[in-house]
Amino acid sequence: MSAPTRFKASCPDCRSTAELDPDAFRLALGRTSERTYYSFTCPSCGAAVRKRAGERIVEALTGAGVRTMRLHLGQQPSTVA
Repeated sequence: MSAPTRFKASCPDCRSTAELDPDAFRLALGRTSERTYYSFTCPSCGAAVRKRAGERIVEALTGAGVRTMRLHLGQQPSTVA
């Protein structure tokens, strides 16, 4: 039996590093890579941390079963001329 997946994450606020289970993360997939990010709560200071996620991070997090949401723009209301 293999060990459960854990990810090393660092907090920009308190500069601590922790190993977190996949359920500690959320992944938001945007229309572009610049709008794709993952988030977690720092276990040391409680800060809400949000960082951009490149392809490799997206693959690792989704492969481990991290909860994912897709971000998209809604329909723009049509204007009447």
